[in-house]
Amino acid sequence: MTLFPDKPQKGRLIVISGPSGAGKGTVITHLVGDFHLSVSATTRAARPAERNGEDYLFVSDEEFHQMIDDGGFLEWANYNQDLYGTPRAPVLEAIDAGRDVIAEIEVQGAAQIRAGHPDAVLVFISPPSIGVLEKRLVGRGDTTAEDIARRMDIAAQEIELAPTLFDHIVVNDDLERASDELSSILWPEVP
Repeated sequence: MTLFPDKPQKGRLIVISGPSGAGKGTVITHLVGDFHLSVSATTRAARPAERNGEDYLFVSDEEFHQMIDDGGFLEWANYNQDLYGTPRAPVLEAIDAGRDVIAEIEVQGAAQIRAGHPDAVLVFISPPSIGVLEKRLVGRGDTTAEDIARRMDIAAQEIELAPTLFDHIVVNDDLERASDELSSILWPEVP
């Protein structure tokens, strides 16, 4: 007879980060594994086809700042003149329930996660080159030339920082290969 019921094993916090246009979201959608995907809050405007509550929680500056004041974020950052943050409660609830949680966040936020949750797994998705990254950003068709220039400057800094902050770097030069590599990092097969 067991005196204590089995407690579920806690899940892991997995951070996927990288420059805008590196293909983080695309690689994540091709992952094979059991995980909960965190939905970030942001003050930026929704892009065409993005849905509130599914792609992001689109909030006003005032709502975002209230969430900061209430301690409602696991991390938050100002990226390219917009605020982004990971709501704390749903992430911790999923981890406590034994689910791995993937948070797709900016590099600034990844640094906050590293400081506050040293057991988190941090993975940087890198473009194969700066030239390819720029082509991807231009190809979106929803970004101004000034915005692309800012994002390219930020990307150069993020790529330089990646080896010192992240546990793993996955180059997204081929979607299937990058997704397979990420899956094998996160859920290696047991021999």
